[in-house]
Amino acid sequence: MKNITVFTIGVIILVFSITNCGLDTLRKDTLPVQEHRPLKYPVVLVHGIIAHDRKGLIHFWGRIPEILKDQGVQVFFGNTDAWGSYESNASILKETIERVLIETNQEKVNIIAHSKGGIDSRYLIWRYGFGDKVASLTTVSTPHHGAEVADLIAAQEIVYSKSIKHALEVFGKLSGDKNPNLYAVLYQLTTASMDAFNRRIPMDDRVYYQSLYSVMHNGFDDLLYFHTYSYIKKITGPNDGLVSEKSAAWGNHSVKIVNQGVSHSEIIDIKKRTVAGLDIPSLYINIAHELSGMGF
Repeated sequence: MKNITVFTIGVIILVFSITNCGLDTLRKDTLPVQEHRPLKYPVVLVHGIIAHDRKGLIHFWGRIPEILKDQGVQVFFGNTDAWGSYESNASILKETIERVLIETNQEKVNIIAHSKGGIDSRYLIWRYGFGDKVASLTTVSTPHHGAEVADLIAAQEIVYSKSIKHALEVFGKLSGDKNPNLYAVLYQLTTASMDAFNRRIPMDDRVYYQSLYSVMHNGFDDLLYFHTYSYIKKITGPNDGLVSEKSAAWGNHSVKIVNQGVSHSEIIDIKKRTVAGLDIPSLYINIAHELSGMGF
């Protein structure tokens, strides 16, 4: 028990220190940058936990926004909270999308969402009936079936101690969030909670849903996730350091990036460099081109 508690504290520090579908695979040599073909609708990028896209020193989407803009894509940020519940973030995202539609004089948007941002976006579409405003939702490394690490943390009594509760409340306020709720986020990402979510929140037939995800070869691919990768690998199998393959594969179409060893944060180009021979922005260029070919 002592070892589990120590590990759990380590997981918390790690998390705070970083900010029935067909299955295809993508390899490095199948990711050519296609010729320019603009999207019909603008793209809204929605981040996951820890991240902020309002203003900050760390650019959580790396080079992706600018490279998409160079391809003629209109790019906007979701402006959601780093530690907001999916209910709260969906409300913020609703306002963002309504503003984007007015600004661009368009009827719909394409959402590309990383990690929990995919859950926020799914809830948005269902809660506000946004199937007529969202053409497509592409989730990237999203824990659709829950996060095993969230299960582990939620099971530890130390997480609910007065000192930890106070620390998390202070942390939430310092994060700059409008409505931080770290305990709600932890609970909502557990596998039990996401199982209930999936039974309650159906896909909207008017929206094209797809998922993209990566897996690490081993914990040395990204030392930031060394322990969490090993833990998830042991109990569930292949994962990206935070989200298992089992949890990330979802939607009308699912794409696994193989033979690369790309971690949960590397897939959004946070390091702004080629990772394991893979040019990360090219993934998003191809997403845009494929959506364009579908009339989105």
